[in-house]
Amino acid sequence: MASSRPGRRLLGFLVVVAVGVMLLFAAVIGAMVTEQALTGGGGCVSALAPPAPSGQQNAPGRSVMWSPEQQQNAQVIADVGRRMGAPDRAVWIALATAMQESTLKNLPDGHADSVGLFQQRPSQGWGSPDQLQDPAYAAQQFYSHLLDVQGWETMPLTQAAQTVQRSAFPDAYAKWEQTAADLLSRLGAGVSSLLCEGAELASGVAGAALDFAKAQLGKPYLWGGTGPDKFDCSGLTLRAWQSAGVQLPRTSREQARAGQRIPREQAQPGDLLFWSSNGSVSGVHHVALYLGNNQIREAPQTGVPVRDRQLGGAYDERELLPYAIRPGTAAQAAP
Repeated sequence: MASSRPGRRLLGFLVVVAVGVMLLFAAVIGAMVTEQALTGGGGCVSALAPPAPSGQQNAPGRSVMWSPEQQQNAQVIADVGRRMGAPDRAVWIALATAMQESTLKNLPDGHADSVGLFQQRPSQGWGSPDQLQDPAYAAQQFYSHLLDVQGWETMPLTQAAQTVQRSAFPDAYAKWEQTAADLLSRLGAGVSSLLCEGAELASGVAGAALDFAKAQLGKPYLWGGTGPDKFDCSGLTLRAWQSAGVQLPRTSREQARAGQRIPREQAQPGDLLFWSSNGSVSGVHHVALYLGNNQIREAPQTGVPVRDRQLGGAYDERELLPYAIRPGTAAQAAP
């Protein structure tokens, strides 16, 4: 029995050493993976960190890693749009479309005879295969068709893209909205410049609500007005969100209870901001659509038409409530 103890001790020592080596190896690998994630690895740039799991780097709704090739194709799409005088909203739609169709890769083939970034088909008159493999030509073709669509500016992204592409999966473009907005911002459309156009990059139903309200700019104020030619403050927000498929109550005070409360500093384009004479919902007397970048869209008062303006001044400091309401989400009890 005694003679076996040294052997056991030696075995225990070896096990401890082996475990230590394994832990050290894991730490080194972990550090390498972390560095890869933060730098993008191989020249890739990430819109957000950390990256998605392997095999899902371009999955929408996750951190997206774009290779140099994909970044270059995105830059070509943006540059072509700007040369054609297309607004940033059109560039946003084009990027999201190319993300869905090809993940921003200049594919040599696809379904049927589809090729290129937008998977356009020579048999449907988009151009020759060689032309459609030219990213600049393919982007120009997409913009030409999009800008010819009546009312594309006020359509939700997925509807505008589908009108051009006629995809078998018409709702698929929507999942790329935020990813395309993030990439567009990095390509030179700063947040402030986009929001000066009325938060054109608001996604989904919020974007549709803001687009409706944008079309009303310049129309006169009328107390009790709900359009189509004149609006009061809550009439504008009512119709804007109704156009996006969300029903709001009629008055600003009721609308202040009609969704999830969000701290004002976390408000997103499309959320509702409220002014109150007593700091609570019972004193609410005005509502406006938030555009982002400290801007709002509102029907303010008699003699002042529907407009966009920057927040600030004594009135806002005195009466603007410290939270926003996000329509279409679960309501919370408000004081």
